[in-house]
Amino acid sequence: ADLARPLATQAGYDPRWPLSLRDDPRRFADDLGRDFRGARLGWLGDYAGYLPMEEGVLELCEAALGDFAELGCDVEACLPDYPLERLWRTWLVHRQWLVQGSLGELYADPARRVRLKPEAQWEVESGLGLGATEVYRASLDRSDWYRALARLFERYDFLLLPSAQVFPFDAETAWPRQVAGRPMDTYHRWMEVVIGPTLAGLPAISVPIGFGAAGLPMGLQIIGPAQADLAVLQLAHAHEGLTRWVSRRPPAMLEAPGGID
Repeated sequence: ADLARPLATQAGYDPRWPLSLRDDPRRFADDLGRDFRGARLGWLGDYAGYLPMEEGVLELCEAALGDFAELGCDVEACLPDYPLERLWRTWLVHRQWLVQGSLGELYADPARRVRLKPEAQWEVESGLGLGATEVYRASLDRSDWYRALARLFERYDFLLLPSAQVFPFDAETAWPRQVAGRPMDTYHRWMEVVIGPTLAGLPAISVPIGFGAAGLPMGLQIIGPAQADLAVLQLAHAHEGLTRWVSRRPPAMLEAPGGID
């Protein structure tokens, strides 16, 4: 409900933004209650082993699938008909192109360039190295990815994914250099699980699903088809009403197995 209230103000069609929601924004202020019996949910998991996951993440997420079954949803595993390495490359080209466009002026000034963190400099340099053909190809690939998910939504009403590949880590760690023993080749590859919905422009929300062995939280992404923001909120609301994770507290991290020393 706390997410629905700002949407009741912000949502609604604006001719300056062709992809803006055409729903009546007042709908977001209405009761979010909805019967989800018979709703079809596709569980993407780790994309059949493509994504590395810290131990305990998948197990926690798979246990949470039972919550949706309790709501009356039919949940089954599925996969998009799309090469996942191609998805990563598509996202990477778009990101480098956009970051170079936004930070390129700062990078061009040596006095200000040194104030950019190394990862930002790398993004700009990579963007400067892109050719027009690469950007064009990435644009086509992005459209293909959208269509691959659209085909899944012919069979499913919503898709589910873990919210993260790792549990929260020490604040002094800039980014994980490896996940489940697999080296990360960029500073953001450990977040690869979240790029799919964003690249397709689909509504997604992360809901809490519990705590791992060390008392650290994990969540699950609920992804809806294009423009189905309200439906995604309604399913998240139903899940919240069932599980009440918002009123729970994590186990004491100092006492949990593998907790903080």
